[in-house]
Amino acid sequence: MSDSLNRLHPLSAVTYALQHGFVWLWIPVTLLLVLAGVFDPIRAGWIPFVAPIGFLAGVAYGVAYYYRFGYAVTPDTVDVSSGVVARRSREIPYRRIQNVDIKQGVIQRVLGLAVVSIETAGGGDSEATLNFVGEAEATRLQREIRRRTADSRDRQRSRDEQTAESEATTDASELADTGPSGESPSTPVRTPDAESSSPSAGPEPSEPGEPSDTGTNEFSEQRRHPLFALQSRELLLYSFTSVRAAAVAGVMFVFFLATDSIFDYLLTVAEPVGGPADLGSGTVGSYGVLTLVSLLNAIGVTYLLSVAYTFGTYYDFQLGRVGEDFVYERGLLQRYSGSIPSEKVQSVTITDNPLQRLIGYAGLWVETAGYGPDSNGGSQSAVPLARRERVHTFTENLTGVETPTFQRPPPLARRRYLARYSLLAGLIVLVAFGITQVTIFDRWYLAAVVFLAVPPAAHLRYVHLGYYVGDDHIVIRRGFWKRQTTVIPYYRIQTVSTRRSVFQRRLGLASLVIDTASSRTMTRSAPRIYDIELADARETHQTSRERLQTALRERAAADDPGVSVDFT
Repeated sequence: MSDSLNRLHPLSAVTYALQHGFVWLWIPVTLLLVLAGVFDPIRAGWIPFVAPIGFLAGVAYGVAYYYRFGYAVTPDTVDVSSGVVARRSREIPYRRIQNVDIKQGVIQRVLGLAVVSIETAGGGDSEATLNFVGEAEATRLQREIRRRTADSRDRQRSRDEQTAESEATTDASELADTGPSGESPSTPVRTPDAESSSPSAGPEPSEPGEPSDTGTNEFSEQRRHPLFALQSRELLLYSFTSVRAAAVAGVMFVFFLATDSIFDYLLTVAEPVGGPADLGSGTVGSYGVLTLVSLLNAIGVTYLLSVAYTFGTYYDFQLGRVGEDFVYERGLLQRYSGSIPSEKVQSVTITDNPLQRLIGYAGLWVETAGYGPDSNGGSQSAVPLARRERVHTFTENLTGVETPTFQRPPPLARRRYLARYSLLAGLIVLVAFGITQVTIFDRWYLAAVVFLAVPPAAHLRYVHLGYYVGDDHIVIRRGFWKRQTTVIPYYRIQTVSTRRSVFQRRLGLASLVIDTASSRTMTRSAPRIYDIELADARETHQTSRERLQTALRERAAADDPGVSVDFT
């Protein structure tokens, strides 16, 4: 741990003081309310006197936290020390650092502040967060840590190459010493002194933690090469053709906190088309109209919130490369700046939904091992939206994958989906029947209309499934509402497992799960080849295992980082 630690920006002291002050304010207030309900002498009217005590205590703690927080960038690690009562000191080696993000909200941009987050592979949370530093200091830290991370990576590669050369030299020496007849040849032995004084001897390797003086590191010069920029037209198309879960959550939050004004608005809108005049009086039909109008309004508000959220999140999206890493910037109200290490990329996924497919557009996402700022377990956008042909070209240049020829599951799988969705439709009708038994509604049979959607739903699920087993990659396609085409290099495969449910065993089908270091998240499972014949699943399973070992050997021999950062 470094002895000389830097402090955060002075405004951080104000932030921490106010933050802890308002939190601690409620401690004595809550305690007073509890005691007032138990002991008569204690009165709730004392709140104006005890609340300031808690607020001042929180302010004092926040200021103490600021003065006890420090960070330093050393030759080998990033050191962070924090804690008032319980001290915590962290030394983060550069070889573990995966990402250095800079985040700025509106107020932070006005004040010239930024939040710096240091992410490491394998963690769901930030390893260290500097909240807040100045903009210039944030940029300096990001560049310095990236440079030292690249230097650490280069030194590790040099050590690996030297080790490999040393082992090869030792093997050759042993073979030469024995000779064809098993006798040692009469060749002079070079001493270390003679070897070091030889004109052909290269410079001594630098010690770990010391920057090398030889060569030019592209990261050191911080030359940024642009790869992709989201144009205004593409940003608008992306905003209007995407639906964000955050918007749905926002509408649900408003629903649970619904006020009288919201109900009055819905009643006013529904009344002209047959809705009730108020909630206390109405017929079954008028309540049905009110429900339909409320649903349509919720969908409209959700869509508008999604458009606004997507526009603000991906405004001025730019992707570039610095050295062997991708770097990006995005955001309108809250600005993000981060990197995607190429050596951490596990897979590449092309995504599109029905609207995007209709206009011929798609997006490109990369999966990394560990935490990502898009909060999808390492899922980060490389190209939010572009023409489909351009995205396919990006993918081929990025991964080196050949154009896939997809194989579909057997037609028996479509019959399975037809039966599954028929059962689901029957369950919906059953639920509707149960509702009519406890409410005033009586036309439960109208729910049977969902059976009309069963055949097209089964067909659409079937036609959007496919897989391709290539020489260096396996490609998996699945999904209709959000179709995903995932390209996985064999050397990134962690496990391959064959799964069979009870129904699949009866039909002779199986699913193949291809798991990488970033496959499983809270909202998305590992890529899976669905409902193929058992013999094909076993053959693909065995082929993947064999090509995994071959790819690992070839990659180790070629020192291949796996993806090309200059994929345009």
